[in-house]
Amino acid sequence: MADSSFDIVSKVERQEVDNAINQASKEISQRYDFRGVDASVAWSGDKIEMRANAEERVKAVLDILQSKLIKRGISLKALDAGEPQSSGKEYKIFASLKEGIAQDEAKKIAKVIRDEGPKGVKAQVQGDELRVSSKSRDHLQEIIALLKGKDFDFPLQFVNYR
Repeated sequence: MADSSFDIVSKVERQEVDNAINQASKEISQRYDFRGVDASVAWSGDKIEMRANAEERVKAVLDILQSKLIKRGISLKALDAGEPQSSGKEYKIFASLKEGIAQDEAKKIAKVIRDEGPKGVKAQVQGDELRVSSKSRDHLQEIIALLKGKDFDFPLQFVNYR
């Protein structure tokens, strides 16, 4: 019997982020406390740009965006928001999305699998993802449960389970 396997990836669905940004933008335009503060949230290249005329307001815009991302099932670990920057009369926050598993992070995950997982489970790094394989599907499910219980600095998804 061939080995069963799955891939561990860290990806963000851009369409869901787009929807969250649109929902946040709509809420900002409708809320009374954002009247006259020129608050906005939008894509700026590959980053998300939040603007307002006060530091507290731009932080509130970030808070609204975060709540919309959570509602759409996107982990906040994938959002890398900077500090508010003053730019003339307005404040801006730039946030980027973290995708892919860095080489050293992938090695940490592989080490966790080796040390704490069942015997006979192999993990190999393939670019910005990790392939986990084993003869037993039960062992693979144990690995998924083990990794879900750990707290990493980035979101993990388990795909291509076969």
